[in-house]
Amino acid sequence: MNISAPSCTTILLFTLLAGCAGPQPDSTKAVTASSGGTAANFSLTLLHINDHHSHLDPEAATLRLATAPGVRERINVSLGGFARVAAVMKELSATRPNPIKIEAGDAVTGDLYYTLTQGKADAQAMNSVCFDTFTLGNHEFDNHDAGLKTFLGYLRDGNCKTQVLSANTHFGPHSVLNPRVAPGWVKPYAVLERGGQKIGLVGITTADKTQNSSRPDKDTTFSNETATAQAAIDHLTELGVTHIILQTHDGYRSDIAMARKLHGVDVIIGGDSHTLLGPESMKQYGLTPSGPYPTMATSQDGKRVCIAHAAQYAYVVGELHVEFDDHGDVIRCDGEPHVLIGTSYTRTDKKKGPLTAHEIDAIRQDLVRSNGTLLPTVPDPQTIALLAPYNAQKEAFGEKVVAMSPQVWCLRRVPGIARIRYSSTLGDVCNLAPHVQAHGGDVQQLVAEAFLQQGQKYFHADLSIQNAGGVRTDINKGPITVKDIYAILPFKNSLVQLKATGTVIKTVLEEAVDAALGPHGSTGAYPYSAGLRWTVDARKPAGKRVSNLEIRGRDGKYRAFNLHKVWNVATISFLADGQDHYSEFGKITGSRRTDVGLDYAQTLLDYIVRLPGHDKILRKLPEGYYSTHRFIE
Repeated sequence: MNISAPSCTTILLFTLLAGCAGPQPDSTKAVTASSGGTAANFSLTLLHINDHHSHLDPEAATLRLATAPGVRERINVSLGGFARVAAVMKELSATRPNPIKIEAGDAVTGDLYYTLTQGKADAQAMNSVCFDTFTLGNHEFDNHDAGLKTFLGYLRDGNCKTQVLSANTHFGPHSVLNPRVAPGWVKPYAVLERGGQKIGLVGITTADKTQNSSRPDKDTTFSNETATAQAAIDHLTELGVTHIILQTHDGYRSDIAMARKLHGVDVIIGGDSHTLLGPESMKQYGLTPSGPYPTMATSQDGKRVCIAHAAQYAYVVGELHVEFDDHGDVIRCDGEPHVLIGTSYTRTDKKKGPLTAHEIDAIRQDLVRSNGTLLPTVPDPQTIALLAPYNAQKEAFGEKVVAMSPQVWCLRRVPGIARIRYSSTLGDVCNLAPHVQAHGGDVQQLVAEAFLQQGQKYFHADLSIQNAGGVRTDINKGPITVKDIYAILPFKNSLVQLKATGTVIKTVLEEAVDAALGPHGSTGAYPYSAGLRWTVDARKPAGKRVSNLEIRGRDGKYRAFNLHKVWNVATISFLADGQDHYSEFGKITGSRRTDVGLDYAQTLLDYIVRLPGHDKILRKLPEGYYSTHRFIE
């Protein structure tokens, strides 16, 4: 059932109770029309997103919403989409004091929109918002400096004059973005004027990840984030700029640590870690904020620093209000992370029947009580029209045949015959196949191989690990389409690099195998790997079932696996977060974890379209490559 938004605003359902002016800053903050602040102070509104990763379409999501007093249910909603971002940005920038619109990096890579248009769709979507500034993220470099220039060229084709920032990116002498040949395309900082005040914005790009896990030109380098930021702040201060904002693509924890080492910084608007910030009340809706919005830190000179991130994939628009005294110091900051949802709701549990009018009204009132955290949003029609031809191109591409398979690729979670019910939809041709019973699923093994090869491309991966349940369908004999790839890997996972010792990897494998073979039969946890193989003996006690581990070298030969060495592991975000009994992976944090950010279905697609030969034949992997080298029932 559809619910219409009030006619006096393009955005909000919750304004039924809050009026039609949209989400409001803290009512204790007195704001004047002339200065955007109190009588002696200056206020600024920062509207920001980060890490939209070419996710221009809305996506299906489930939230826990109130359908009656004291009753919360899992309700299906539409989440995000760039047309909703545009609607909210236009509304808020027209009604808030001294707005600045910021995109904090990783605009591209992660959806077919980028694959098909090389950033043109993203650039035009961004130009429908007209961001004031945009930080270079690591994924902006996935197709070398030339690929970045192509994307920035599309961005410059609009009338927005978005300033692209990165103070610590140094384009090499042969780069197409070297300032000699592309002056002004990427700047270290920008100085904007709002309310008669100068605001300095400094761009910072994560250095190590971009250099080593993306694909910049060999002579393009990245200097230390903190040292570069301080140098830029000092320079702006010398120019008389007293309001300074870092717009970083370096991660939430890094931003907190950086703030404590700097002097002269007021605000950090960040990205890279895909971090949702917000109030504890978000948890009742099934959301998991990693900290408050904004997060407060203290700089080296003992002054307030406000830090804000806005999750990922165009799900959230951050609205940060900052008030400065007449010395340019922050005296107050507050705001909301607006989670953008649709205006139509259905139950996840179909057995309970459709929502009644009373239940829909209860949901609407629940959204009102969120005070703008959950923001029912009508998409901007101009952005929808702008993206329509690209969307049609994307839909058509879904039907494109990307490879041919001369045989079936069987789905199987666990080898053997005891758990055969958790296996193929193709019937006995797969379920009774001796190879599948001995070694497990062909499709799971294919996915693991794709992850390894993409991991080798981005960070010299030694091995990959994928859980059986993350792979959902067989591959039948014949043509393979793009839609088939996304059916095989339908979840919202991305590629992650973990630096793990052999001992930790062995522990993870034991825990996953124990979960799959245990009394509760969590078969989806069963591990698959490319580059690593082992024996599983189901007769042995928990914790001692995995043995004979061997690692595959670049020459294709297997050798004994060193438990004391640190290995580069390619896995998915779900497992890296410690889910599905991979708890030891969840303990790997800081510099030992790098979120590469590539969509895991896109990773498989890239592997398949790069098959050698014009005919793109997808052939079975050698039997010796299967990670369960031997399975004892």
